[in-house]
Amino acid sequence: MHILLIQLEGVDLYTTLLRSETSRAALRFYHPTRLAYGVLIATASLGSALALTSELRWYIRRYVQEVLFQVSDSVYCSHALGQQVYERDVTLVAPWQYRCLYIIRDGSLADIVRMEEGTGRGGDDAFDPADEVLEVWCTAEEYSDI
Repeated sequence: MHILLIQLEGVDLYTTLLRSETSRAALRFYHPTRLAYGVLIATASLGSALALTSELRWYIRRYVQEVLFQVSDSVYCSHALGQQVYERDVTLVAPWQYRCLYIIRDGSLADIVRMEEGTGRGGDDAFDPADEVLEVWCTAEEYSDI
């Protein structure tokens, strides 16, 4: 399980987390990886991922645009959906009904695009080759807000 923290524009989240004694203490058993658009943190389970995001709550509110949990190699889920899975309110089954694409451009989240039911990510020519495109599963409420 990985946590993906997408930083706010103009923030170097990796450096911010390592400069703070409080966040360094929370991350002492983890080895965050710097990304151009945030930080990736490997955890043992969804429960430990949720616990860590709770410990980092202040930093997330201040410096993070999105918190995502990795469901599989190429799929992430929103924090709200991860919480529902953890509480056993829902069971993830592919293909998930509420999916969207996060378009990351120049180190920040540029756009969120709905994926209609029954559609795939589209061809490689559908996006700028320089963009990072993440498939994200979300809750029905989050999907309706996109």
